[in-house]
Amino acid sequence: MIKGLLRFVIAVIFILSGFVKAVDLVGFSFKMEEYFSPSVFNMPFFEKFALLFSVIVVTLELLLGFMLLLKLKLKFTVSALIALCVFFGFLTFYSAYFNVVTDCGCFGDAIKFTPWQSFIKDIVLLFALIILFILYKKEFRKKDGYSYSEKKESSKVRYILLAVFSLVMLGIGAYGILYEPVIDFRDYKIGTDLKAEKEKINKNPSEYKTFYSLKNEKTGETLKVDQDAYIRENKYWAEGSPWKIEEGKNESILIKEGYKSEIVKFKIEDPTGMEVTEEIINAPKAILVFSYHPKDVSPELLKQVEAKVKAQKANVVYGISTEPNTFKTLKNMMMDGTAIKTIARSNPFVLVLQNGKIIDKEPAKEYIK
Repeated sequence: MIKGLLRFVIAVIFILSGFVKAVDLVGFSFKMEEYFSPSVFNMPFFEKFALLFSVIVVTLELLLGFMLLLKLKLKFTVSALIALCVFFGFLTFYSAYFNVVTDCGCFGDAIKFTPWQSFIKDIVLLFALIILFILYKKEFRKKDGYSYSEKKESSKVRYILLAVFSLVMLGIGAYGILYEPVIDFRDYKIGTDLKAEKEKINKNPSEYKTFYSLKNEKTGETLKVDQDAYIRENKYWAEGSPWKIEEGKNESILIKEGYKSEIVKFKIEDPTGMEVTEEIINAPKAILVFSYHPKDVSPELLKQVEAKVKAQKANVVYGISTEPNTFKTLKNMMMDGTAIKTIARSNPFVLVLQNGKIIDKEPAKEYIK
């Protein structure tokens, strides 16, 4: 009963982990791009295959998790899951130790883990799988106690269940890639009040403190000093001081956790740097067209979207992207590309706000139909 319960728990964890990523494969591919970026593994040539890698990883998680649940090919399944855990463990340890990817995306946007929490989770899962392998080791060797016909019938049913499960997950994943996630775990889901979220953030902001890395040019001694101590002690910055700040080694450390929401990154500016966020969230109706990769968008599609958006009766109509001259007939605004990707996965997409509340969000190609 113990090994059966352990097998069930591990299987459910892998299925849930795979499911929340399967509904948003494009979002998980953004996370893979982070790992391939120059600041992490420095393999930018793999970035264009991020979605493919995401599909492979999620498929393995889902199929192996479901096979473990059904007790199919048990030795192979447990061995493969151990290998998968070792792979994930390496990624999460690297992220945690070098502080490069702050969220591994293990459970998509549904559950957020810090890098160290993700690593601990992977280690616990790895040990649980090793224990499971040991517990079932005898069953790997012994012959099945049932008759051949019973075994064949049981396996057939389980393979049918696996096929049905695979088709359902394939449909969910494909829908998320072509349109938007079937289930939206993000902070920007339809119904979210951006104005109210902004007020909560302003009332309870997170607080950070900067720590400077200093080096004494005379003695070679190095030390870390927080911003308050640095200002207070003039020996660190007075004229002629041997202490110099080491560029690129300063750290910003969270000292008070405020209200957590991705809405904190909802900051829109005009090309001159003037922020227009308040105007947008206070407008009775605002229609915004976003693009995080404007160079990948068909000019004809943009033309159609702009024409339809301009025909709508909205108080605010803006085109928002990472480049200042993306839109031809809409007023161009700027926003961080990562923040745009957090709102929606399509490129481009249309966001409709009513008094700061999200009432619609859909891919541009669907919006113009």
